[in-house]
Amino acid sequence: MADFSANSTISITCPRGLPPFLQSELTKLGYRPVNIRSTGMEIQGSLNDCIRLNFWLRTAHRVHYLVNENRQVKDPESLYSWLTSLPWDQYVSPDGYVSVTSRIDHPSIDNTQYANLMVKDAIVDQIRTATGRRPDSGSNLNKTVIFLYWDRKTARIFLDTSGESLSRRGYRTESVQAPMQESLASAIIHATQWAPGWHFINPMSGSGTLAIETALIAQNRPPASLRHQFGFMHILGYDDSYYQDIRDEARKQTRKEISGKIIATDRDRISIKSCRKNARTAGVDHLIEFDLCNYDETPVPDGNGVVVLNPPYGERLDTTGKLKPLYRGIGDFLKNSCKNKMGYVFTGNFSLAKQIGLRTSQRIPLYNSTIECRLLEYEIY
Repeated sequence: MADFSANSTISITCPRGLPPFLQSELTKLGYRPVNIRSTGMEIQGSLNDCIRLNFWLRTAHRVHYLVNENRQVKDPESLYSWLTSLPWDQYVSPDGYVSVTSRIDHPSIDNTQYANLMVKDAIVDQIRTATGRRPDSGSNLNKTVIFLYWDRKTARIFLDTSGESLSRRGYRTESVQAPMQESLASAIIHATQWAPGWHFINPMSGSGTLAIETALIAQNRPPASLRHQFGFMHILGYDDSYYQDIRDEARKQTRKEISGKIIATDRDRISIKSCRKNARTAGVDHLIEFDLCNYDETPVPDGNGVVVLNPPYGERLDTTGKLKPLYRGIGDFLKNSCKNKMGYVFTGNFSLAKQIGLRTSQRIPLYNSTIECRLLEYEIY
């Protein structure tokens, strides 16, 4: 069985633009990030640390635990030979199920599925040799997941302790067109000046991801509190009591009541319905005020707060001309209705952003999938 207390390299992935926020999260949890990349970073830790990270990280996508690495892997045959030398029977049950994902940039590979098949065959063959039995395999990510990273210099093989992406919190049962990823929403909230106790006003709320993530942070609730499936649960040696201790400790730290209003509005009836249902699934619907109205009719309470809008930016259709009045209206709304607040607009259309007509105090780069965006900050006097 695997030793869950043994230290190794832990590689944590995230979307482009999010490493500064992930680094801040890791530092607050007591880890020292190193080897910071455009889509993640590394720390030193154990499989038990992976359990804690999966439960608490808001801006991460996956937590990978390094099993081994090799700088002499030149082709698929040497990849297979290397992997069959590793003790997979200590990690994967012969009665279990294993899937393989990868990120490969190597001249000997023009089809990543072929490399994944070689990894799967090596793991299954080693386990069959050691135990006389073999696990099932396939593409499902709800059991033991192995991740291969292979570039021109190094091959590294990891246990994917997350399985499904951590951005899938489990509360989004209803969605509207192009919903925002939960990890991106969390990064946007952290990028603003919002703090627990402040108001968070979210016109154009869509399916409610920003408002729901804000409520979870305000409660100090772990982002994975609704998930019941992780990759680490299917690694031999997993002790469920350790995981339950982490959950119990988190419940003790959760705030049942919060100060500061969280307001989510949208002019679309279906969007507000989705927002309410998702918030109910997340258990935070009692913390959010919902309203069916146009963005510029959103109630803005007195006191410290932020106003965050995520308007359409015409990335799929030639709608820039039609959207100009909307962006000018957003500028008017911030200027006239949001005085003494911090205003934020998240957009991937820099030309339209000029229509807002206010001076930005920050232009924070973020990505919505592959689209380069900016979170524009406005200090409204």
